[in-house]
Amino acid sequence: MAGSSLAEKHFRFVVVGGGISGVTCAEQLAFQFPKEEVALLTAAPLVKTVTNLRQVSKTLEDFDVEEQPSNILEEKYPNLKVIHSTVRGLHAKQHVLQTEDGHNVHYQKLCVCTGARPKLVIKENPHVLGIRDTDSAQDFQKQLSKAKRMLVVGNGGIALELVYEVEACEVIWAIKDKAIGNTFFDAGAAQFLVPSLEMEKPEKTLQCRRARYTTDKATKPKAAAADLGSALGPDWHQDISLRGAEEVSHNVHVEYECEIEAIHSHEDFMQTLFYTKNSDLGVWPVYAQLTNGKVYGCDFIISATGVIPNSDPFLHGNNFELAKDRGLKVDECMRTSEADVYAAGDVCSAGWEPSPLWQQMRLWTQARQMGFYAARCIAAHELEEAIELDFCFELFSHMTKFFNYKVVLLGKFNAQGLGLDHELLVRCTKGMEYVKVVLSQGRMVGAVLIGETDLEETFENLILNQMDLSSYGAELLNPNIDIEDYFD
Repeated sequence: MAGSSLAEKHFRFVVVGGGISGVTCAEQLAFQFPKEEVALLTAAPLVKTVTNLRQVSKTLEDFDVEEQPSNILEEKYPNLKVIHSTVRGLHAKQHVLQTEDGHNVHYQKLCVCTGARPKLVIKENPHVLGIRDTDSAQDFQKQLSKAKRMLVVGNGGIALELVYEVEACEVIWAIKDKAIGNTFFDAGAAQFLVPSLEMEKPEKTLQCRRARYTTDKATKPKAAAADLGSALGPDWHQDISLRGAEEVSHNVHVEYECEIEAIHSHEDFMQTLFYTKNSDLGVWPVYAQLTNGKVYGCDFIISATGVIPNSDPFLHGNNFELAKDRGLKVDECMRTSEADVYAAGDVCSAGWEPSPLWQQMRLWTQARQMGFYAARCIAAHELEEAIELDFCFELFSHMTKFFNYKVVLLGKFNAQGLGLDHELLVRCTKGMEYVKVVLSQGRMVGAVLIGETDLEETFENLILNQMDLSSYGAELLNPNIDIEDYFD
């Protein structure tokens, strides 16, 4: 796709990153400016595209993410050119991107959508894997197929999906919190979900809807060791077999309130005091010493302890304002501190004063929203039109699936930032549903819905309307009252 003619190529719009935010942004720009050339730079041979988009409510969306060859994008938008290369550097004042294969790509407006990379507990250890993109997921699958025991560190979305989906391999799950899924749930929701780890999983009856594509390794651009493809989308585990080499079907043991203190190779471990005291630990390729004093031998360790924004390739020689998490700080129009450079998705950090009911979380739903909104902002600025902050930033909303349950998170679902100024209402039916509502001064400000509750639209409206619910008390969650009809 990229040839020598690209040595000095000029585009009105350039987007970097083939993930959900980058592809969404590039598609929207190509659609809005059909007579202008839009370039999408991506290191990966396949791009992530959003399909089967369904508007569930005002702010909630449900969609699939498919990996597709980039020529499908080019066929759909003749003015969109995909360049397979990684970025070596940016000269923001000159409006020029330099690629690893020596090309200069000139732009009028640039949007950086390079995502984030895993925060590994130990860097450059062959027995420690991070799962973030398709290549790392496939590497994990290969290791798992021969494994009898793995150790997972972390308590976010990837960790939650892994411990539930892996079969025929013992899983030791080390989390620093008192309950599982601390990023998304309180202790009550965790209690509701824990039994699912011990139950037999329902058989998958539906075939995966995604098309599968393979790529010729020779066509991949040469990438740096730290270079990663775009983030996995929802249901990423549906595409690969997550079976180990054990005969047991599902075996998960959770170690609470601990982290990894040290990692030892088999050879090193033989020399330690731990081994002389615990010679019954067995022979394993790697041993993890936890802060609670326990030691586990395993075939490999999965580090799922969060991500770091992939901003580094753009920083040298430029004056980007960074957030504490090293994300490119953006204003309410997704602009960075460098002129004509925008950012969206996991690489950026919201620098505006957020709505009281919204917070940034590095999730694929927000990546799509930000990519779409960034394209609209770029278009508005090019056409010298006014633009208001998109409605999706009014209320945090996320729909996903954990442990085979539908999960909806709304607003300050974990009472984030509310201190003691809130009360919780909870309704729980074991094995069926878990409903939690967060109230502040009698008004609903957040909710967690696990299971087929059908309450998401009603609760979204109650949060957005900020209606005083004080007089309803616990009756708000009375299962015998048809709350949807009551408030619609």
